[in-house]
Amino acid sequence: MSLVVVNPHDSSEAQSDQAITQNPLPHLPNSNMPAQLPVTSSPTAATCVGSKKLTIIPLIFLIYFEVAGGPYGEESAVQAAGPLLAILGFLIFTFIWCIPEALITAELSTAYPGNGGFVIWADRAFGPFCGSLMGTWKFLSGVINIASFPVLCIDYLKLLFPIFGSGLPRYLSISISTLLLSFLNYTGLAIVGYAAVALAVASLMPFILMFLIALPRIHPNRWLNLGQKGVKKDWNLFVNTLFWNLNYWDSVSTLAGEVDNPQKTFPIGLLAAVIFICLSYLIPLIAVTGAVSVDQSLWEPGFLADAAQMIAGKWLKVWIEIGAVLSSIGLFEAKMSSCAFQVLGMAEIGFLPKLCGARAKWFDTPWVGIVASTVITLGVSFMNLTDIISSANFLYSLSTLLEFASFLWLRRKLPELKRPYLVPMRMPGLVMMCVVPSGVLVFIMATATKTVFLVSGVMTAGGILWFFAMKLIKAKKWCAFNRGEEGGEQA
Repeated sequence: MSLVVVNPHDSSEAQSDQAITQNPLPHLPNSNMPAQLPVTSSPTAATCVGSKKLTIIPLIFLIYFEVAGGPYGEESAVQAAGPLLAILGFLIFTFIWCIPEALITAELSTAYPGNGGFVIWADRAFGPFCGSLMGTWKFLSGVINIASFPVLCIDYLKLLFPIFGSGLPRYLSISISTLLLSFLNYTGLAIVGYAAVALAVASLMPFILMFLIALPRIHPNRWLNLGQKGVKKDWNLFVNTLFWNLNYWDSVSTLAGEVDNPQKTFPIGLLAAVIFICLSYLIPLIAVTGAVSVDQSLWEPGFLADAAQMIAGKWLKVWIEIGAVLSSIGLFEAKMSSCAFQVLGMAEIGFLPKLCGARAKWFDTPWVGIVASTVITLGVSFMNLTDIISSANFLYSLSTLLEFASFLWLRRKLPELKRPYLVPMRMPGLVMMCVVPSGVLVFIMATATKTVFLVSGVMTAGGILWFFAMKLIKAKKWCAFNRGEEGGEQA
């Protein structure tokens, strides 16, 4: 089964290219780069990990939480542009953003099934500097996003327990919840994967019930509403809402080394996740916009819970609020896993000192990556996150533009690379596939504030200094590094 959105090319040249890419190659011609990267850094680790590989179902739900986590937060799209454009936005954005990102992740994760993920892709395309910068951008954007989820949990809990609204109880609850959720991540990726399944089911059930209860009350003409007269459309909020709810598809690539048979499992998992995530946004949106008619300004984050009370009663509102907490937990665990395994993967390929790839003795989890991510998360949790999260989006946009460039460069310069999954398009089609989502990324960056530019610039400068610091440490042999997958020959 393949993740396909276009018809395979049928020219003889294209068939020849595809045949070449499907044949196993122990080494690339005129290169010392292996066709596949090592999944682990030692035989012992490989043996231990092998019994705990992620299978297809947990992988699908981890992808779900990497990207979405439920329809919470989609309300702002209606507030910004009205019901019709919100529905069309989530539908169209699936095709112009989600599918290209999923296709690229499927091809490159199966070609390079190691825990370095996108760091490996940039390194193989443009060399170690770009690989290191990619790692910095992705890690910082991911960890800063993690910090928002314990805060969101407490914000929903304070609706039921006002004591968590401010002061010491709030700070303690954020700190304790962050530490507890980090410990759950420490217990193993397989446990996190199956926890994601349970959390997704529990958080989505109230929306399914809301849809079923709302069916008799739906007026389809309400879906055609372009917004209230006199209300100016906020295109910046609209695009940012879609982007915020549907990004981070590539984060799962840092778990490629932990997936059972990733060459087959990744494309299937990504295809299922695209469909699942699209429906998880559209079904509640269709139900509420069709059954409830309210002032457009009320469509703020959290309005779906209020709409549930209008449709079915307070019991469903409370369930959706509890579901928001469960969704935040799932988002935290999925994103913490990808950040922690990114640190491990970067150590395995020599971008970070060998000690950064240490695994816990009992649970075989990347404890150094978990500790590093947790410390940064705790530090950011008590700050005003608005500009910092916008900066994380800016960094994510920069890194994804580099990711698209790496994908195109590798396809052009390494046609012989073994690609167990191949996006069935030739170069002109691939370029077009990347152009539209690149336009979205440019829009996100162009509309950023001066503060965001400043913070992002400082973080990028820090990433550049980090690269040269690691290079100096390696040259001076102040720390042990795994041998030179980092800095592999450029394509």
